[in-house]
Amino acid sequence: GKIVACDVSDEFTAIARRYWQKAGVADKINLQIAPALETLDKLMAQGEAETFDFAFIDADKSNYDGYYERSLKLVRPGGLIAIDNVLWSGRVADPQVQDKRTNAIRALNQKLHEDSRINLSMVPIADGLTLAFKLPQSAF
Repeated sequence: GKIVACDVSDEFTAIARRYWQKAGVADKINLQIAPALETLDKLMAQGEAETFDFAFIDADKSNYDGYYERSLKLVRPGGLIAIDNVLWSGRVADPQVQDKRTNAIRALNQKLHEDSRINLSMVPIADGLTLAFKLPQSAF
């Protein structure tokens, strides 16, 4: 297998790279230092649509919808997209909280709930983890 890791920080990924080397998996990880939306668009342009088995989204919340849509194109039918922080420490359920990040997560949660392209489960562990199973094309 291979991993495409998206990050914008050379500083933090330097720490990760040391551990990848220690674990003997560095050759399996393709680290892209760039905004993740650019990296995902580049993968699409390189013909990587529907070639991934799994995508994990845990990044800036205001772009979660963009990450989701691109991941849905990159993941094969039967693949899985995991999205972290969907409970957002309970803030998504508090109507008094109206900041940009919380509203972005709320909007994505609602969109996922209504999305006929996936089967959806939300695991209420830690800060909430959504699992979106991409349905076969015939279901679109």
